[in-house]
Amino acid sequence: MDLSIFMHADAWIALLTLTILEIVLGIDNIIFISILSTKLPEAQQKPARRWGLMLAMGTRVLLLLSISWILGLEADLFNISGHGISGRDIVLLIGGFFLIYKATTEIHGKIEGEEHETSSKAKTPSFVSVVGQILLLDIVFSLDSVITAVGMVDADKVIIMIAAVIIAVIIMLFAADPISNFVQKHPTVKMLALSFLVMIGVSLIIEGWGGHVEKGYIYTAMGFSVVVEMLNLRMKANAKKRHELRNMKENEFGN
Repeated sequence: MDLSIFMHADAWIALLTLTILEIVLGIDNIIFISILSTKLPEAQQKPARRWGLMLAMGTRVLLLLSISWILGLEADLFNISGHGISGRDIVLLIGGFFLIYKATTEIHGKIEGEEHETSSKAKTPSFVSVVGQILLLDIVFSLDSVITAVGMVDADKVIIMIAAVIIAVIIMLFAADPISNFVQKHPTVKMLALSFLVMIGVSLIIEGWGGHVEKGYIYTAMGFSVVVEMLNLRMKANAKKRHELRNMKENEFGN
């Protein structure tokens, strides 16, 4: 690969743009990895998250090195009621249904409550099965982001796209643990994250069936929901502090 491309300013602009894009598109991946890893024993959760992100990086790099094959996936394989279905559509449809299934199963478990959680602990998934599920969704998310990246940068500038993927994954490796711990610590945030995954799954199905969902709308809605949830958490924390302070004063006066 010709590294002299980085001697030009437009290459650095493209690298910055693609890195930001990879991080934004990787948010849903981090959420899925974080939620799925909590099914494992605590000692295996961090390795599972790291393996998941490393697999995401490896998958995206391999896909970028196979751009001609990726572009070929957009060719129709067969028709259903006059609607062409390509290899990319099949991958997105499978990934969308799988994501909706996993998210709704998790939501059902949370709604059922502690009894359901206690009974399900006997069926703790293995490390390999969790990493396998992460790999499956990595392929779907990677295909989506790689096709987007190829559309933004000329196919002959693969080195820029690979560099953006590596930088983005390194950043996400540092962010994965804090995000996972925060989601696990706050049940309402976890429910919100699962709802995001359902929404993303629906968007994948729409995309797979030939429709188009503007990613900006999805991520704007997610961002707005997160801000509202953060305000709710802050309000609850402040209310708890005021309650504890009031109890302390009452105890002081009582003594």
